[in-house]
Amino acid sequence: MPTTVILADDHPLLLNGTKEYLEKKGYQILDTATDGNDAYNKILKHQPDIAVLDFDMPKLNGLEVATEVKRNNLQSKVVILSLHKQESLINEVGNTLCGYLTKDSAMEELDTCLSTVKTGKTYIGTKLKSHIHFDTQSSDIESLTSAEIKILKYLNENLSSTQIAEELFISKRTVEKHRSNVIKKLGLDSTSQNALIVWLKQHPEIFD
Repeated sequence: MPTTVILADDHPLLLNGTKEYLEKKGYQILDTATDGNDAYNKILKHQPDIAVLDFDMPKLNGLEVATEVKRNNLQSKVVILSLHKQESLINEVGNTLCGYLTKDSAMEELDTCLSTVKTGKTYIGTKLKSHIHFDTQSSDIESLTSAEIKILKYLNENLSSTQIAEELFISKRTVEKHRSNVIKKLGLDSTSQNALIVWLKQHPEIFD
């Protein structure tokens, strides 16, 4: 019997790509969803072996769906796929989650992850284990200069480096240098373009 799966992601291209990949690997995709509420209802209806859920979805996020699955004693095992590297999600593996992968390594590891989870074990992506930088210490935030905080505020408002340079009457190169310094001070992944934006979303208190 093939392993049965429900897939949920609010990005149609990613959803279809994951579906095609898993079908080629012999998994039976019972249904797909583009928001968390729909995902939960389809898990409830189909009772798949595994539910592979995007973390950031409308209505309910992947972790909230997993929490409902556990609360209602459903047997489906939940694996989260996310752009984010979060300690809070890692801490849920073995509790509400059976697996957690970042999307940049999903195609390399998803089959291994689902095979592992199917046997009753848990799985955390190798990139998460080797590269994740856990919750930033307040001392790291305190080391930021007022100029760096100002740039973070503009970044949080979705301004580009060029727009920030115009606002502050400095060169784009200076803005990029400040960004680089902030990433180093906070210990973020310098290879990820979104690391700083994700960090800002997780630390709104910095502007209080």
